[in-house]
Amino acid sequence: MNSEENQLRQATSAHNGARAGKLIHLALPVRLFHMKNGERGGQELACTYDIHPRGARLVSNRDVKVGDLVTVERGRLRTACQVVWAGDPGSALRGQFTVESLENGKVPWEEELRQMEEQYLPIAPQTADKPTAFRKADQNRRRGPRFRVNGEADLLRIGGGTSVEGLEGRLEQISESGCLISASDLLTPGTPLKLTLNMCDVSVALRGHVRSKNENRAMGVEFQEIRQGDRPLLDYVLTQLKQPRREDFADLEVITEHLTAVAG
Repeated sequence: MNSEENQLRQATSAHNGARAGKLIHLALPVRLFHMKNGERGGQELACTYDIHPRGARLVSNRDVKVGDLVTVERGRLRTACQVVWAGDPGSALRGQFTVESLENGKVPWEEELRQMEEQYLPIAPQTADKPTAFRKADQNRRRGPRFRVNGEADLLRIGGGTSVEGLEGRLEQISESGCLISASDLLTPGTPLKLTLNMCDVSVALRGHVRSKNENRAMGVEFQEIRQGDRPLLDYVLTQLKQPRREDFADLEVITEHLTAVAG
């Protein structure tokens, strides 16, 4: 298994807990105690990046590795956890890591989960200046490039109709504004969806609709909203794909031709 596949496997495992319940972008101060040889080490102050019913993604200044054991404390509540994913030290995700509870899903932020719901924001290109005719054309070019990527997609129909909860597909291509997903069961164009995309060592949640489907068992999805806090993750993925490492060239191809399946 190569490095890219291994990171994807770890990321998928890290976010299995999130799929079982809602994931909320929320910064909560916590205390961490790193376990070594069965004993609790010194205290470290850290902060959550997002939380879910089985764990959280955190940010700290201390290096951690997959498999490390930590105790997470918030107020009088504490939970023993294991690190199931850690960001690449050489990337923008340095210092981030995901933990899962070892105590039957007990977490010290259960009250926050009850009180809050995940929020989504309109997805839009990141521009620093006001749009002009020239800027708009340049903006469209930036949104246009699509990249081949090996990833997974979990789909959930929004609103009425037959539920498609649990429908899984393969993420084949992605851009800033949409993606191409292959699946055994294709959905009708116009179907509103909630998507969780697992790729390049991160998980991104979006809302959108099916734009089209083709005879190759694939459907184009146009993004409309992105989960609050996930925009930096999508930007990270696109940056990684725009600047592939030499060893990834065999698995990664920039798509230059116009694709009608996904809106530019």
